[in-house]
Amino acid sequence: MSIVTSSSLSFRRPSALTVGVLIALASVSSASTAAVRSVGPGKTYATPCKAIAAAANGDTIEIDGTQTYRGDVCGIYQNDLTIRGVNGRPKIDAAGMNSMGKAIWVVIGANITVDNVEMFGAKVADQNGAALRLEGNNFTLRRSFLHDNENGILTSPHPTSNILIENSEFGYNGYGTGYTHNLYIGTVNSLTFRYNYSHDANVGHNLKSRAKFNNISYNRFSSTPPGQTGSTASGQPSYEVDLPNAGTAYVIGNVIEQPSANQNPTMLAYGEEGVTNPGQDLYVINNTFLNDDSSRGTFIMVGSGVTTPVVMQNNIFSGVGATTTQLNAIDRTNYRSLAPAFVNRSAYDLRPAAGAPTINAGSAAGLSASGVSLVANAQYLHTASVQPRAVASTIDIGAYAAIAVVTPAPTPTPTVSPTPTTTPTPTTTPTPTPTPTVSPTPTPTPTVTPPVTSAPNPFLNNAEIWTTCATEGQTCRFKGRRMVRYGAGNMLAFKNATGSIACTSAVFGDPATGKAKICQYSSILR
Repeated sequence: MSIVTSSSLSFRRPSALTVGVLIALASVSSASTAAVRSVGPGKTYATPCKAIAAAANGDTIEIDGTQTYRGDVCGIYQNDLTIRGVNGRPKIDAAGMNSMGKAIWVVIGANITVDNVEMFGAKVADQNGAALRLEGNNFTLRRSFLHDNENGILTSPHPTSNILIENSEFGYNGYGTGYTHNLYIGTVNSLTFRYNYSHDANVGHNLKSRAKFNNISYNRFSSTPPGQTGSTASGQPSYEVDLPNAGTAYVIGNVIEQPSANQNPTMLAYGEEGVTNPGQDLYVINNTFLNDDSSRGTFIMVGSGVTTPVVMQNNIFSGVGATTTQLNAIDRTNYRSLAPAFVNRSAYDLRPAAGAPTINAGSAAGLSASGVSLVANAQYLHTASVQPRAVASTIDIGAYAAIAVVTPAPTPTPTVSPTPTTTPTPTTTPTPTPTPTVSPTPTPTPTVTPPVTSAPNPFLNNAEIWTTCATEGQTCRFKGRRMVRYGAGNMLAFKNATGSIACTSAVFGDPATGKAKICQYSSILR
């Protein structure tokens, strides 16, 4: 985007119309000059960081997915970049290198999307290295695998930033001291974390977030049994999910499993480090909790500073332990059992078995106090995917419906529309708080009131509908500014556009090589 300085204008104050025209022309110029930069053998750029260094705002960088890029570390300063793997998932191996003493990639620009990459090996001198260090405003991660780093993702404080993470896997991240985690989201505006598989954190948490708003939906948090190896080594996490500063949080449709070997018996922790976020309303709806520790456990631990009752509804709590530490929590149509009737527990087929007491035993979840739907309308599909949830006359208890669904749903787009900002400057390394390693001594109190400030709720637009508008080679037309997705099945690329956009790989890149592709536009105006 071209920048107009004060010295290039008349001394007479420009009219609002003049300024608007200049901004519009600058936006058109930026969009029309955006480039696709190809990385890999025989391509223009040998490594992703060389392409990143050459990129301009709004460019797309496509990385050959057949290659491993060793020691390719850098900062990302531009805005509105899309960085994605094509023809497979490229491997980015830190190989002993780091950028700025922080990470493999340090994301300083705003509105960056990283799609379909594998990143591993991040280590730095202060033991706080990350595959992705987020310092800019607004970030999206899709279809990626971050493993064997000191942190998978670590963010610096950025109170206006909205982060979307979907269809991604995180495993065996953490230095091993309890200060580092699979994901550590700092003080940001919102985190939307959906359709992900976060497992085997090395002593730390599978997810830790200090965001003011958290939407954690249709994920699996679990770990490999000791002595076994899955996609990573077996880890011993502390909390499966930690929301230490409370805030408004929706925890819907997840599988949350605590392994028998763990560092802390709590599975979901909320507000245990102090209620510093404006809201303190937690909704825990239609989850399946599995405690494999036969001697101890706390399913939901709530800090003593939380005064709003937690809403717990339609959940399965499997195994020993206290359901919650909060005495006044709202406990509605939940099911407790040492061994609930699942179709195949060991294979993670957690649908209710025929005749299970959880079938048609739930209750209508309705809306949150701020108007967000609490209905579980999808369910996690392994690995790191999602499918629609079959609906009977009465909802089943737990994360899965008894009625089987075999057709996966297309990957939805973000529910939080980021506001582009200018490029921020790098910030200093935050000092994370340590992971508790002993059983906490709970004292409760949380309810169903809206946040205590007038901050906008980024999850109100969660009923997104996609309308097919063109096949490959045609033009997709619509009204207003909307997000458009292009591709086949779950292999999709996304762009925002106003009025129309060409449904071609030249515009979007090719997310599904060799497949017939279509365009669809979102029902949500941007």
